[in-house]
Formats: sequence, structure tokens, C-alpha cells
Amino acid sequence: MPQSATKPFIDVLSGQRQATPPMWMMRQAGRYLPEYREVRAKAGGFLDLCFNPELAAEVTLQPIRRFGFDAAIIFSDILVIPYALGRSVRFEVGEGPRLEPLDDPAKVATLAAHADFGKLRPVFEALGIVRGALDPRTALIGFCGAPWTVATYMVAGQGTPDQAPARMMAYRHPEAFAKIIDVLVENSIEYLLAQLAAGADALQIFDTWAGVLPPAEFARWSVEPTRRVVEGVRAKVPDAKIIGFPRGAGAQLPGYVEATGVNAVSIDWTAEPTFIRERVQSRVAVQGNLDPLVLITGGAALDRAVDNVLANFAQGRFIFNLGHGIQPETPIAHVEQMLKRVRG
Repeated sequence: MPQSATKPFIDVLSGQRQATPPMWMMRQAGRYLPEYREVRAKAGGFLDLCFNPELAAEVTLQPIRRFGFDAAIIFSDILVIPYALGRSVRFEVGEGPRLEPLDDPAKVATLAAHADFGKLRPVFEALGIVRGALDPRTALIGFCGAPWTVATYMVAGQGTPDQAPARMMAYRHPEAFAKIIDVLVENSIEYLLAQLAAGADALQIFDTWAGVLPPAEFARWSVEPTRRVVEGVRAKVPDAKIIGFPRGAGAQLPGYVEATGVNAVSIDWTAEPTFIRERVQSRVAVQGNLDPLVLITGGAALDRAVDNVLANFAQGRFIFNLGHGIQPETPIAHVEQMLKRVRG
């Protein structure tokens, strides 16, 4: 297919292979950039940065100015939904998020049904600022956390190595856990629709903790809520372009793609290439899947890894990305090396 005069990233999500794969990086607006660290210091707390439209727009645009990526992703966090639901959410330096745990049915009964989207207006304002500043060929991505992944933080009150508190609660108190999921499904739909209205071209649903679930629970708590979110968004915006990222889903990816109706899936670096090509990329676009650690390594190892990703996936509908977020210690020169290698 010829290169489009529109947005290459959106063209791939619409079913058109691009001769040079469009590219961006998860967490591309972040701590590996000195200009980000400067703005972050000025903003104060992490949520203060997320909810300052001008500063959030600025850090969203920084990697686009520096690298010319084909897509920008709005600077925000998956835990703004619990925040808008009235839960206490704070970020401890070096420790990550802290929430008030919803770890028993009595506490779940206190969960609000509807988010106060007025609290998230700064995110929508930032989207508008970025939309106005981007080149017409550069796409803008909005996002949310998948209900399962957001629920894992809400139940435990923090991240844990295998999100055992949420898994245990889903076994012990499935009705209470389902209430959390239902609230997150409905509010995630509204949040994503508002991001589209504010200027997002496409959406990504991050299910970072999908891979810890056994198959039956994966179907119930990851796939089915994501399907409902996609369906809810498309009920209002039928042609909405949506990428799913059920990290660690492995052999369960084909079922996820079929059930959810996403336009693309992001794959982590452990995905088996032949399986992905034959069972996943034959049906939807694929995004990924360079190991973030090889990007830190650089040199010949990075060149080989980039070439390997391209050899595996660039003959089909493909968006070049990492298999998860870029690490803070990544040298900028290595990002530039990767860009040059992908774009030839």
C-alpha cells in the first residue's frame, strides 16, 4: 500500500500496511529526558503534573519535538479514574502509587458509581493543547487502564509483585470484585469518549497485569471487561481506533483479539513471533515489541534486536514500539540509534 497523506499510525490501525512502520514508545514522555525532569521538578507532585494542562501538554510534546515519533500519547496515568471516583490516590517518590485499599466487600460498598469527570477536565484540556500543536500527520493517543489492572491497584492499595490481593479477592468475593470491575467499565467508557471528543485520534487500553491470570479468570476479568469497554466506546463512536495491551497474555492473544474487537494489540518482548504472525497479525495490526533492556544496552545488540523485530513483523500491519515502557536510565543516543535503524 502507498504511504498515505494522512496519519501513518492511524492508517495501520485502519488496515493499511506502511512500508516504513510508524513508531512511538510507551512512556516516551518521561524520566529519560532531561527536559521532562525539568518540568517535573517545576510541577511538584506527579498528579500535579498530570492535572496541569499546559505542563502535561508540554511533556507530551517533548519526545515528538526531539524524535519526530508518529504518535504522541497524552501524559496522564491509569489511576486518574479511581481519583475521579473519589478514592485517595497519591504517588510516593521511588515507591509508586498508594491508594486506600478496597480489600473487602464492606469497603467495596463505599465505592462511588460515577466518577466526577470535572476532576479530569485538565486531561481533556491538555489533549486539546497537544492536538493544536501537532503536525497533521502525527497521531494523538488517549488511554485508560483496563478494568482488571486498575482494580488490582484499588484492591491492594499499591502495586504488588503478582497482584495477589486482587486475585484472592476475585476468588473469595467474586460479587464484590465484579462491582469494582463494573464501575470501572462504565467510567472508562465515558473517560475514553471524552478523550476522543477532546482530540485523541486513537485509544490504548493498558492491561499491564493481564498475564498473572489463569485462562478462566483471564476470560472473565481481563477479556470480558475490555470487550465491554470497546463496545461501549463504539456504541457512540463506531469507527473508534482502539489498541489493547494485555501484557503477558501469550497464547491467549488470539482469543482476546476475537472477543474484544480491538484494531491492534501491543505485544511484549516475550511473544513468540511465528505464533503472533500466524494467529494474531493475520487478523489485526500488531504493535511492539523491542525489549526495553536492549534499548538501554545499545550498540550491535540493539541493531540486531531492531532488525529482528522488523524481520518478524514489518511485512504485515505493524507499529514499531517497545514491549513495555522505556526505562528511565535509557540513553537518548540509543533511542536515536533505534529510530535511524527502523526508518532506514
